[in-house]
Amino acid sequence: MAGRRFQFLVRTPQRSRSQEIPLRLELRGITKRFGDLVANDRIDITVEPGEVHALLGENGAGKSTLMNQLYGLLQPDEGEILVDGEKKVFRSPRDAISAGIGMVHQHFMLVPVFTVAENIALGAEEVRGGPLGWLDRRRNKRDVLETSKRYGLPVDPDALIENLPVGAQQRVEIVKALTRDVDLLILDEPTAVLTPQETDELLAVMRSLAETGKSIVFITHKLREVKAIADKITVIRRGRTVGTASPDTSEEELAELMVGRDVSLEVTKTPSDPGREVLKVSGLIVEDDRGVRAVDGVDLVVRSGEVLGIAGVQGNGQTELVEAIMGLRPSRAGTVELEEKNLAGRTTKQVLGAGVGYVPEDRSLDGVIKDFTVAENLVLDLYDRAPFGNRVSLNPKAIADSARERVERFDIRTSSPQSTVGTLSGGNQQKVVVAREMSRPLKLLIASQPTRGVDVGSIEFIHNQIIHERDIGTAVLVVSSELDEVVGLADRIAVMYRGRILAVVSPDMPREEIGLLMAGITSPAQEAEESE
Repeated sequence: MAGRRFQFLVRTPQRSRSQEIPLRLELRGITKRFGDLVANDRIDITVEPGEVHALLGENGAGKSTLMNQLYGLLQPDEGEILVDGEKKVFRSPRDAISAGIGMVHQHFMLVPVFTVAENIALGAEEVRGGPLGWLDRRRNKRDVLETSKRYGLPVDPDALIENLPVGAQQRVEIVKALTRDVDLLILDEPTAVLTPQETDELLAVMRSLAETGKSIVFITHKLREVKAIADKITVIRRGRTVGTASPDTSEEELAELMVGRDVSLEVTKTPSDPGREVLKVSGLIVEDDRGVRAVDGVDLVVRSGEVLGIAGVQGNGQTELVEAIMGLRPSRAGTVELEEKNLAGRTTKQVLGAGVGYVPEDRSLDGVIKDFTVAENLVLDLYDRAPFGNRVSLNPKAIADSARERVERFDIRTSSPQSTVGTLSGGNQQKVVVAREMSRPLKLLIASQPTRGVDVGSIEFIHNQIIHERDIGTAVLVVSSELDEVVGLADRIAVMYRGRILAVVSPDMPREEIGLLMAGITSPAQEAEESE
């Protein structure tokens, strides 16, 4: 850490526009091609000052590509960008920032081992002693605190990014953009990795920013959030603008515009028929990375032909529970059994080989290898087994044939199975994980945040695949911070709070009561008791 204090830094100039001038943005006929793929096809959009403009569309529809052109990361092949009626050409993000445009990307552009202030200073360093002087840390911290206070975005300038929860990292990214004095802020899937509480906080921040005259382009596929915050909605499907709408438009109508067909927003399933015990967890104790007990004596059973959903606010031990079951994290006490066979001491590969499918909560970290092709990612847990290969060599033809079939079956939007996974949208990366894990015989499927960052059409598809696994006799454990998802999928719900299972309830229980359990309150009567 100390070595960073002696680097020469060159400050990037701040934007030249006056803060008081409102920003009106027009995109006219924007077209972007990648080979034969037309990612954006003659798109027109106008964003007025102080407007929250939602850009709604499926994963891979071209939303992020469009905004990357506005931010100078890509250049359009056709069309023009106008800011306050003046045509602009953005060759880099620096050009966009100078014109008053900032962007917060879906995958945060933060250096984990740097502090908040250091991350915010990157690219716009305040220096002392001339253009090649020393980083003015005191001034940088002061700028962070002033911006944080002005917009109601509390951040600690001295905190290390790697020690901050996801919601706080999101605030850092927004503060970073606002310190550049931008008038239009692009938020690319900003709620994809946030808890419901963090999402509510972000929506409130967006509204307060709009009230100060900032314009916001909100890229998303989450219908309820769009209806809650947007002033205007533009819907993009497969690279084209298919319509504009107001927040009064129903979720069903918006979903149909996005996908081009009727979409069921409810999980359709028949009553379950549970069979034998497949997964049995007894007295499990697991510590987190800090050595703090995150799972505190958990008991649970998942039977064949049922979905057990775990509900709870993220950070209550769900991650550590799943990691312990999968052999990714050691347990301090207790047992994990798969069909009465102890999984203790087994590696993750051995757990997968025993018939467990695993959709991890963080696809970027644990789900895919971005530099590998789609085809290669689809056989990550089977590459050394027939027909894909053995311990000595791979069978490229079998891998390619299987990839083509699964790309079509799971509607993975890619130009080719030989494309690297890193070129796919987040939702399509998630489909790659789901396709890999649900294309082989399973005894147990563990799906952690299975639809995080996924659009409504893909959510419907993934939910149907999970129910299909249940119906063919697979035991399914679903962990989700989205209560609606847990209620829709689960046959039984285990509510987790501070590392413990408080209760196992029916999905028919009123959601308000489940919400109280998620807050650690076992009954309304107990809440009244505690308030006295």
